Amino acid sequence: MNLDEGSDMRQSQWKLRCYAEHEPSGVWVALCLDFDLAAQGETFEEARDHLDAMINDYVEDALTGEDRDHAAALLNRRAPWPYWLRFYWFRLAVHLRSRLARAHRPFIESLPLALAR
Repeated sequence: MNLDEGSDMRQSQWKLRCYAEHEPSGVWVALCLDFDLAAQGETFEEARDHLDAMINDYVEDALTGEDRDHAAALLNRRAPWPYWLRFYWFRLAVHLRSRLARAHRPFIESLPLALAR
């Protein structure tokens, strides 16, 4: 399935705000704030890869799966505001090169314009 320029979604919606935290238990938890999704892994890269796969599956299911009639609601599901505050706090910490940035990594995921299948 291709998402082309004729899509009714604005380009700004394809930049997804995410962050990952290293938990005291030793795992990394990655969150996508724009879709309120979370994944975990043993490393930052593994957690981010799992979240990336989850985002792609989520969007593809919303647009072409059984729930496509509810795509607008599914693609506008946001995380609660405390998670957004954490994201911007972590971005500030990274910008200031704080020690906090070692265990907290904000990042922007770009949703591909052409999904698999």
